[in-house]
Amino acid sequence: MRVAFIIPWYGCDIPGGAEAFCRSAALRLRNAGLDVEILTTCVRDFYADWSSNYYRPGEYKDDGMTVRRFHVRPRDTVLFDSLNSKLLATAACTLVRANGNHLSPLQPEEEIAFLREMVNSPALYDFLGEFGSSYDILFFLPYMFGTTYFGSQVCPSRSVLIPCLHNESYAYMRAFGQMFSKVNAIVCLSRAEERLVRQLYGSLPKTFVVGAGIDNHLSMSAERFRSTFHIDSPFIVYAGRKDEGKNVPMLIDYFHHYVAWSGARNHLKLVLVGSGSLPVPRGMETHIIDLGFVSKEGMLDALAAAQVTCQPSTNESFSLVLMESLLAGTPVLVHAQCPVTVELCQDGNCGLYFAGRDEFVACLDFFFDHPATAARMGQNGRRYVTQEYSWDKVLPRYLDLFTQLRA
Repeated sequence: MRVAFIIPWYGCDIPGGAEAFCRSAALRLRNAGLDVEILTTCVRDFYADWSSNYYRPGEYKDDGMTVRRFHVRPRDTVLFDSLNSKLLATAACTLVRANGNHLSPLQPEEEIAFLREMVNSPALYDFLGEFGSSYDILFFLPYMFGTTYFGSQVCPSRSVLIPCLHNESYAYMRAFGQMFSKVNAIVCLSRAEERLVRQLYGSLPKTFVVGAGIDNHLSMSAERFRSTFHIDSPFIVYAGRKDEGKNVPMLIDYFHHYVAWSGARNHLKLVLVGSGSLPVPRGMETHIIDLGFVSKEGMLDALAAAQVTCQPSTNESFSLVLMESLLAGTPVLVHAQCPVTVELCQDGNCGLYFAGRDEFVACLDFFFDHPATAARMGQNGRRYVTQEYSWDKVLPRYLDLFTQLRA
């Protein structure tokens, strides 16, 4: 069987859950005997200029797997930014009418302009038009990029969408509703994501919950982290993009309040790991430590050394960082408005969730006042992730999916 993953950018060092999942899944399927390729653009990553070709077009090798890169075309960034601002200013909860119908924050012509002026590669679409039928399955991810919207229309009978869907204003666009209805199948990474698909787009045929696999043989060392970064105090950790979309400013504000009102624990630190930067409140310079982008080993070691891993985002379809934290035996703290991460805490009995600042403070107090219970949560999480999300468990689901789709 010949399979291709189509993603806007690709590389072994690119941050992002969808990007990490794509590379891991592709390599695992290749190792299982499938002919797997990556079709992507020449853009460096999400944070780069989507009109700029960082790589030369052509064929590359990644751990022996073929990666085909295609030029992107110039964009009208002013038009795109204005439409994107309109989307970002619209809360998803305001887009549902009383009768259950969904509204798009953009007019139909604005939606097309938005999709036309994001990351796009006519050369990639031409390649799919010429050679797409030579692949048994074309996996497109994530849902909201031009490469997915336009690329999945070239060979819809072979197109399978891995949407990584969030309850956000983008998901309410009419164009994406049409895209979901036209692809051959939809692969969800969690039950909560599948429920959101049904809520937004109806009961679509060929919708599968397959999940994402985790490497449960990762090297994680709390001692190595402390000796490398010289952080000996207890800390909670956030690992990921540091931006408003991930609610990191809110986390900083809540942690500031916690330290200010919890004199007995004013030695506690918040460690931030990942790309981007945010201002630290005055007086919190010794309490909030921003390590910036670190190696994969450094990030995993941080998860192992932390007392708690906090994921404040409400927009997650699958959180690789939380899974890796639980593999390290570290319990998790998540936002109560994120169905995916709350479901993980409930199913694995491995963490707590908060809705608001007071609950955030109460949850941290519970973790530190009940260390034995916190340790059991971490142990529960390690067992749950190993049993449900190791690649040994997930890979057969993908192989079974291929059998069903071919039938």
